[in-house]
Amino acid sequence: MSRTATSSSYDVLVVGAGPAGLTAAITLARQGADVLIIEKHRGTSPFPKATGVSTRTMELLRIWGIDHQVRAGAMPVQPTMSISETLRAPVQASVPFGYPTDDEALAISPVTPAVVPQDHLEPVLVDHLIEHGGTVRFRTELTALQQVPFGMQADILDHATGRRSRIHATYVIGADGPRSNVRAALGINVDDLGSIGDFVSVTFRADLTRMLGRTPSAINAVTTADAAGLFVPTSADDRWIYAREWQPGPGDTVADWTSERITTLLRAGTGLPDLVPEIIAVMPFEMAGHVATTFRAGPAFLVGDAAHRTTPVGGTGMNTAIHGAHNLAWKLAWVLRGWAGDSLLDSYELERRPIGEANVRRSLVRGPQPPADGLSWDTGVHYTSPVIASGDGTGQRAPHVWIRYHGARVSTLDLFDGRLTVITGPSGHRWRRAAEQLAAEGLPIAALISEHDVSDDPAGSESLASRYQLGDSGAALIRPDGYLAWHRSAATSNPLETLRSAVDVTLSRSPESAALSHVA
Repeated sequence: MSRTATSSSYDVLVVGAGPAGLTAAITLARQGADVLIIEKHRGTSPFPKATGVSTRTMELLRIWGIDHQVRAGAMPVQPTMSISETLRAPVQASVPFGYPTDDEALAISPVTPAVVPQDHLEPVLVDHLIEHGGTVRFRTELTALQQVPFGMQADILDHATGRRSRIHATYVIGADGPRSNVRAALGINVDDLGSIGDFVSVTFRADLTRMLGRTPSAINAVTTADAAGLFVPTSADDRWIYAREWQPGPGDTVADWTSERITTLLRAGTGLPDLVPEIIAVMPFEMAGHVATTFRAGPAFLVGDAAHRTTPVGGTGMNTAIHGAHNLAWKLAWVLRGWAGDSLLDSYELERRPIGEANVRRSLVRGPQPPADGLSWDTGVHYTSPVIASGDGTGQRAPHVWIRYHGARVSTLDLFDGRLTVITGPSGHRWRRAAEQLAAEGLPIAALISEHDVSDDPAGSESLASRYQLGDSGAALIRPDGYLAWHRSAATSNPLETLRSAVDVTLSRSPESAALSHVA
């Protein structure tokens, strides 16, 4: 490094300020970790990119208190893929897109999915990160990375000033996309799972919505021979993406996609011969999928496209990235605080790799998605790892139930962030005393007794005790990410030791307690 180089230390260095990197950094910062995120580009994405924000992602945004800010950038669309000859022609068919309807989502969640462009989402995430003490450096590139005693050493270059510096971080998260520099520096390869083909996308703005006379679908396929492709609405100010398959070669490069050629295609595809589009960007891309051969190398981890690259089909990619980053980051934060054992971090790949790979493979399938997939890939995933005890419902996202808490109507999902939570049946006072003893030892854990600390909402369709299968004196242990880690349907003779053993397994704190994971 040059003489002007400086050195600094952080708990976690995150490379890449896309949705996955920002989610990881926010989760860490909210848990008190000192986190730095670097991004080689000038700022957040200037393009809409991914637009589907799933039910589970909206749940996380709600928990953070920023769901309304994100939804302010949403565009009203139908959760389907429509098929018509041109965009303005009558719809010939409407098929599932892979997202639930609002009614389907509200049956199991306090929120609904949304279509929000990535260039609206990312600035909201950046602001929230900064509010919670995180640091973001744009135009800053990773130039070298190596493991050193007690962590990772990263050399970075600030392109705005030309200044080089060295960062020491206890952990590093690579969230730097499908061609990840972090992954390359760690010597991790990828397994290519296939490709749908080469495509070109055109981002443009035009007065389309008013002319359609209907609410557009999330994806609008047009079949006209002159311009067959997909139209995707990306913002309420009539910004769209037009994408079509492409055979790049001599005479058909990106440079050959002139404004005149694009305008001709858009007029044919929309069925509006007088359309005057504003061309914003033209970008080639390959619809391909891969999964990294491992998600961890010592104190370094991969998330998002660096770990698993999907195609845009089904709208799973960004959401899969966000959920994986959230899974990893709370575990890193708890290990950093001394509340969990380092082996808890191994459960990140064990829990998220099957989900990531399944969603990559799902995105490589052309055609409509089965209606049930709108929730099963998102809120219905199931984790299997040594830190999940076997039992009724364990390994799944804790159920959403409307309840009354401190005089307010809230979802059970609003209660779990930042701590372990024990929910008990109406006679669960001994479980509460056990949780209070663990809290007195310095562990963030709290107990909520049904019909005492929380009560059923009069308008709810199911009681809390029934939905969580608590009976009169059972208990459930919920992780900070809202997943059910352990469950007992009745009281035990020694609730303190039973709960302590459950917590030890959940946080990977003692190897000898791992046997609990095999006990119902």
